[in-house]
Amino acid sequence: MVMEMTFKKRLAVTAVTMGMAMAGSVGLASADDDVLVIGAPLALTGGLADEGKKQQDVWKLWLEKINAAGGIDVAGKKMQVKFVEYDYQTDGKRAGQLAEKLITDDEVDVIMAPFGSGHTKIIAAVAERYQVPMLACVASSVSVYDQGFKYLFGTLAPNTGMTESMVEFFKEKNPELKKVAVYGRDDVFPKSMATALANSAESGGLDVVYNELYAVGTMDHSAAISAIKSANPDWVYMTGYTQDLILGRKQLADMGVNTPIVTMVTGPAYREYTEGVGELADGVTSSTWWHHSTAYTNAVGAWSTTADFYADFTAAYKSDPDYVSASCAAAADVLVNAVQVAGSKDKQAVRDALAATDILTFYGPIDFGDNGMNQGREMPIIQVQGEEIKVLYPASIADAEMKMIK
Repeated sequence: MVMEMTFKKRLAVTAVTMGMAMAGSVGLASADDDVLVIGAPLALTGGLADEGKKQQDVWKLWLEKINAAGGIDVAGKKMQVKFVEYDYQTDGKRAGQLAEKLITDDEVDVIMAPFGSGHTKIIAAVAERYQVPMLACVASSVSVYDQGFKYLFGTLAPNTGMTESMVEFFKEKNPELKKVAVYGRDDVFPKSMATALANSAESGGLDVVYNELYAVGTMDHSAAISAIKSANPDWVYMTGYTQDLILGRKQLADMGVNTPIVTMVTGPAYREYTEGVGELADGVTSSTWWHHSTAYTNAVGAWSTTADFYADFTAAYKSDPDYVSASCAAAADVLVNAVQVAGSKDKQAVRDALAATDILTFYGPIDFGDNGMNQGREMPIIQVQGEEIKVLYPASIADAEMKMIK
């Protein structure tokens, strides 16, 4: 009781129901067979607020689509859908506590994971303990999925394939590429990407002349950037979250680091990044899991084509959706499909249906492997050119040639 009162005093609490009406923290009984209750601890304030807001926005859009159809069809009847969301303020410990509150107090049927591999891993342990199915739409580090969790499923493909294709592609586009500097945030996803890139670069015959991590919360990268400049790389690869990468790009420019290739993962995938650095975004490359130029049709879920999702999203938010928005919307579609296959909200039946999932969504194919991760596929390499995001790879959806930074 004391902990619950503390949450009510200290946390911004949102309950999102059909119609997206806002209310206080309310119990939504899962015992009602006609209502599917989805719990979502989100980082709506703090360092990951930009990312958390993306998840909240796209689930609002998705729920409006579900509302328009009168709910979802399950075992011959309509089932309503409700979201219960709590702001965990980008605090991992609080995220775990709120996940438990959603399960024990709000009696949710399933958990949607927040942004990032680190916080997803924390919440997955809670969901596993209570045997509640959990969908992660923005966690791609294998280290989250190698814990033996049976109730965790992720819509992003493993991040390891990204770095191998990027090294090969960049070597093809710049035959003079010899040296790479790797600089990553010491956090689950960014660290795994930095490690994977360094390994892929070495395997690809490149010289890794700098390979260091920076602490979470670092507000000055000048010492590291000075060392990078001294190493004279042809390619700078930096990982982190939006605010890290905005600061890093500005300091690279301020300190005169001029390399033909600057990659920031996953910087240009976010509008907030390109707006935050302005002209300095031009030429910056990144990798992502999805781009709206993909043309999937005959898809399962709220949107039958990629184009339909893109049209609804841009009409609602006046900006292009990125992979976070697409993956999280697809995760909701995957959940509904599992409930429909199971014919009920029974947690074990839904979990088993998720494990057997092999469907096409507007976001792309979803086929969970033995560890719960979506299977690997070719993932786009993108670049900011002028004020637009262009797809460089794979060739099937490429709409521009790579440009070197001058």
